[in-house]
Amino acid sequence: MAGSVTVNAQVEAVVDLDAIAHNVRILREHAGDAAVMAVVKADGYNHGAVEVGRAALAAGAAELGVTTVGEAMTLRQAGITAPILCWLNNADADFAAAIAADIEIGVSSLKHLRAVEQAARTVGRPATVTLKVDTGLHRNGIAPDEYPQVLAALEKLVPEGAMRLRAIFSHLAHADEPEHPFLDVQRDRFVEAIAAAKTYGLEPELVHLANSAATLTRPDLAFDLVRPGIAMYGLSPIPEDFGLRPAMTLQARVALVKPVAAGEGVSYGHQWIAPHDTTVALIPAGYADGVFRPLSNRFEVWLGGARRRNVGRVCMDQFVVDLGDNAAGVAEGDTAVLFGSGGPHPQEWADLLDTIHYEVVCAPRGRVVRRHVGAGAQ
Repeated sequence: MAGSVTVNAQVEAVVDLDAIAHNVRILREHAGDAAVMAVVKADGYNHGAVEVGRAALAAGAAELGVTTVGEAMTLRQAGITAPILCWLNNADADFAAAIAADIEIGVSSLKHLRAVEQAARTVGRPATVTLKVDTGLHRNGIAPDEYPQVLAALEKLVPEGAMRLRAIFSHLAHADEPEHPFLDVQRDRFVEAIAAAKTYGLEPELVHLANSAATLTRPDLAFDLVRPGIAMYGLSPIPEDFGLRPAMTLQARVALVKPVAAGEGVSYGHQWIAPHDTTVALIPAGYADGVFRPLSNRFEVWLGGARRRNVGRVCMDQFVVDLGDNAAGVAEGDTAVLFGSGGPHPQEWADLLDTIHYEVVCAPRGRVVRRHVGAGAQ
């Protein structure tokens, strides 16, 4: 998805940075005494990592979280000086660049730790590391049987000044089910991992476990810092909105309005036949832009003061909506809201697609032009 403003863009993802700030303030309230790490991985969940990161920090977030060294470097190169943690890298990642840029590195294996150690010795300055421990999600994270080896290595590296242990963290498997008993299992395993580190003389500066859902529903899991992601973008991970405001609006300008006679078919395969004389509007966005093809004949847009249903198959570059008698006078150039402010909620697409709203907002791409609005926009 293009990040620069294009004059008269046909399809836009408009990101409201005031909504980001609003959501961060809500999350800060739920976090209590814990600090907030704003997660801006995947280019800010497709909202623009640099712009969202700045807005989140201005609204009170203390630091930023991403996955890769490359993502972290992008933030540093944009002039962001706040603490940044990256936690998902191959062992051959450019850890030297991360160390030189004062980026905190998440370590998930002994091999990763040794790679960071080598980079630190090459750069000639200590690496700031955070241990990601696997408490039961069984994805990224130090395996329980390898954890003592990592601690034993750090026991030597920290005193000699090769590394600074900033934090220990983990990730939850059932946070979107606040009463799930495995949350307590993971909490207990996390506490045990912290205690184990202390037996090696390792005292992390902070520990953190909570994602968006846990931040909003499980204050007992806040620890020193919380790591909200999707909630910062205004989408709740559970069926309660908490006053959050969705930040992204996907919209497109009508390319054509035309009559269709009764009995005529629309789009490939004529999956929709006009039951009577009608008028249709052509929307220049398709599956190459993130409008999922399985939505064909199933979704609505906000156009001309009303919801208008898609008719016919969603194509690579376009889809069609039925205007009926077009009493609203929809014309070429008018704006159709596919989801977001004033239109359908991203959750509606998620329900139709049997997925989650995370995937919906991450979908706009290609020819879609991202535009930021609000107090933090430049």
